[in-house]
Amino acid sequence: MFEQVFKNVDDIFHKDAGCSSELDYTEQSSWMLFLKYLDDLEFTKSQEAEMMMETYEYIIDEQYRWSEWAAPKDAEGNFDHNNALTGDDLMDFVDGQLFPYLKGFKQRADNANTIEYKIGEIFSEIKNKIQSGYSLRDALEKIDSLRFRSQQEKHELSHLYEAKIKNMGNAGRNGGEYYTPRPLIRAMIDVVQPKIGETIYDGAAGSAGFLCEAFDYLRQGGRDKTKLSTTDLATLQNDTFYAKEKKSLAYVIAIMNMILHGIEAPNVLHTNTLSENLQDIQPSNQHSIILANPPFGGKERKEVQENFPIQTGETAFLFLQHFIKMLKPGGRAAIVIKNTFLSNTDNAAIKLRKELLENCNLHTVLDCPGGTFLGAGVKTVVLFFTKGEPTLNTWFYELNVGRNMGKTNPLNDKDLEDFVKLQKAAASNKKADETALSGTKSGESDNSWSVAISNIDESTYDLSVKNPNVEEAVPLREPKVIIDDIIKLDKESEAILAKIQELL
Repeated sequence: MFEQVFKNVDDIFHKDAGCSSELDYTEQSSWMLFLKYLDDLEFTKSQEAEMMMETYEYIIDEQYRWSEWAAPKDAEGNFDHNNALTGDDLMDFVDGQLFPYLKGFKQRADNANTIEYKIGEIFSEIKNKIQSGYSLRDALEKIDSLRFRSQQEKHELSHLYEAKIKNMGNAGRNGGEYYTPRPLIRAMIDVVQPKIGETIYDGAAGSAGFLCEAFDYLRQGGRDKTKLSTTDLATLQNDTFYAKEKKSLAYVIAIMNMILHGIEAPNVLHTNTLSENLQDIQPSNQHSIILANPPFGGKERKEVQENFPIQTGETAFLFLQHFIKMLKPGGRAAIVIKNTFLSNTDNAAIKLRKELLENCNLHTVLDCPGGTFLGAGVKTVVLFFTKGEPTLNTWFYELNVGRNMGKTNPLNDKDLEDFVKLQKAAASNKKADETALSGTKSGESDNSWSVAISNIDESTYDLSVKNPNVEEAVPLREPKVIIDDIIKLDKESEAILAKIQELL
């Protein structure tokens, strides 16, 4: 229903000199969607208050409400072109009055967990990049045709917004920075199995894909599809999801994405997660579950590295230390990290593997094929671990999808069905219905195997993915041997040709 609206808005941005890429398209549509959503939310709440014979206090002052400046209506409820700002007048209002007003909410808010603070934070970080007031007017009219009134409308909008995030991720140099494939996230959640009452944290939120998928999973009753009570829904809305994000654009997109999925006031902080000293993290800050795909390949400054007992410039290694510390005892985590973490021989990598194995139960490693993350030039693995118990055995699964993955054939849910099924069997370590059906037991298959940690080299703690079920490739022959074979074959060919000539 709304797909064409999104395409039309992107076309408007494409023609405007201020927007040059999918990143700009998503950023600009995000602030407009946010204000339209806020207006619909306030309208709904005011009607609910009226039915209860109460008065609703609007968050936004009347002159700055979407329905006043972006989409004024006449007495019949039709768009009022006579009173709608456009051209330079519209640009002057948006840049000179609206954005400064909205930015001021950050100072006026009671605390960081309020919708008022989120408004101020968003408009402190984002700017109107559209240069033509006429283009802006066209975009506003298109956005106004979207509605956030029903669950069905919000559901459709969330899917369309996810598609925009995916396109934005593909447009960047590193697709994994903004977009983790949703089938992979869903498989990670299915293994971790969050429950109502547990807190879920992502300290490298990006577009908040992990939290949005976890919200959908829990809202639908989890693995058992349990019907949620009113108290459960309130817990899910207010006291379940927590996130941090460093980059301004990703922060805004994370907020909007969570809102579209149904979380009204997301607990997302705009901060550099790694700037927090690990010693300052208290039990009250810890969480039950961590789901994350931290950035890798980046380098952090020396003063940031000093916040960690294992000092390294590699961003992903610092995040992994942060995540271990942020887990409650008994807490569960699923973390995407580049596969070289399992085998790097530098001191930091060895110390970190030792720390992980001694203080956490690294029960599962999922080895992802190349192309899982569009635009990423490295292979990745997913680490599944529980804090507070040492690792005795680690179950590995090598994901083979049987095709080259790309934009036209990305990872899908079916690709991960076998992994999820066998992981359950491996975790239970007994015959289960699903393993009986597949003809395997205890998670055994051609693509999976277990490693006893007592058997690994304690000088390196090397956890390299080496599938014992696959025969090693025949070693390459020496060049001299190959040349000798070629000469031998040439002589045999000469002899055969000579015999043929005699027959002729």
